[in-house]
Amino acid sequence: MLSISAMLLCTSCEETDYMTFDVSQSGVYFTKDTLDYSFSVTPIEIRSYDFKIPVKIMGTINDKVRPIPYCVNTDSTTAVAGIHYNIKSAEILPDSIDGFIEVEILRDNLEGDYKNGYTKYKLCIELVTNEYFTPTLDSARHVRILRFDNAIEQPAWYTKLGEKKWNERDLGIWHPYKFVKMVEFFHAIEEVHPETYKKMVVLYGENLEHINDGDPWQYRTIFRKYIYQPMYEFFNDRGNYEMINEMYDDFPFDFPDPYSQKDAI
Repeated sequence: MLSISAMLLCTSCEETDYMTFDVSQSGVYFTKDTLDYSFSVTPIEIRSYDFKIPVKIMGTINDKVRPIPYCVNTDSTTAVAGIHYNIKSAEILPDSIDGFIEVEILRDNLEGDYKNGYTKYKLCIELVTNEYFTPTLDSARHVRILRFDNAIEQPAWYTKLGEKKWNERDLGIWHPYKFVKMVEFFHAIEEVHPETYKKMVVLYGENLEHINDGDPWQYRTIFRKYIYQPMYEFFNDRGNYEMINEMYDDFPFDFPDPYSQKDAI
């Protein structure tokens, strides 16, 4: 009898919850835990980036665009609206449970340099309630912090002894602008050798994050022809000197001729 009573009580609770659920208002929550962006090796001429923070809903879909309710938590935010970022849109897509809060990150006023360090900015966004949505699930799903900066760090290339290394033989003295151009020319290989490019991405990373000992020996010929040679021509073009010096007054114009190396093919 006790078991039957308990079953009736549970059934009653479930029916009551179901009947009192407001189908006109859906739950909304963040899905991605870590939100980080750095302009890093992005070409210098790109001055902004649109970062989409993914959001999902629990409830009925709609054939119209619906605004995502949010606010900026100023206590946990160090970035300044209109100077470091702009929030462009916050919408759930039509006929979908997915949406985005789209943040435009502005590069021009991000402080720091590779000699003195970079400032890491924070934008804290909280989900609130509007006529369409209310935050749902646990409270941890209601708040996200987007961190961003303009840092260009030396890549994580390590020797067999675990020491960080920059390949001076092929690239000269380390400088962040060299790495920016290196990644730029690396990405350009996709247009001429797409299959080879895919294999190199698997091996070295999308932005050349990991090259053992700094030496891409598996594709050395490709690197020499499509990366090192264009870099050599760019950094030794007198027409580029003034532009480079305006950005980096300490730039070392020492990029070596890739075809003067002893092992050049």
